[in-house]
Amino acid sequence: MSTPLVPPFTLETARAKVRAAEDAWNSRNPDRVKLAYTEDTVWRNRGEFPVGREQVRAFLARKWEKELDYRLVKELWAFDGNRIAVRFQYEWHDAAGNWFRSYGNELWEFDDRGLMRRREASINDVPIRAEDRKFHWPAPGPRPADHPGIDGVA
Repeated sequence: MSTPLVPPFTLETARAKVRAAEDAWNSRNPDRVKLAYTEDTVWRNRGEFPVGREQVRAFLARKWEKELDYRLVKELWAFDGNRIAVRFQYEWHDAAGNWFRSYGNELWEFDDRGLMRRREASINDVPIRAEDRKFHWPAPGPRPADHPGIDGVA
């Protein structure tokens, strides 16, 4: 895409921004992911409230040490100006091999450079059987273009 992913967003750039975030998170690389956020970014993620890139990096490192074989799918829900709302699902297992699907919504706010300055996430975890998983692709790495998303559509 030749259009920069900065506000104000269009349908095309909002969708691309969501997919770029999904791809980055699926890398499970906290040093890469933190660069999408402002130096003073403010988060609410469940009951944690990281502030700034370094706290975000530490949060993500802890997250991916616990949530093993993590695979995430994000979908644009709405956008306006410098804000984007997404819904997402991700699957992971704990150290004991118990699988979960996490369902959630995020609210994002961006600065003029396209860096996220605010992220608010609400997330619920549901235990699933390994055979009920929906997200299958080599990980870490991006979801292939032909792999179904949340609603089973590629």
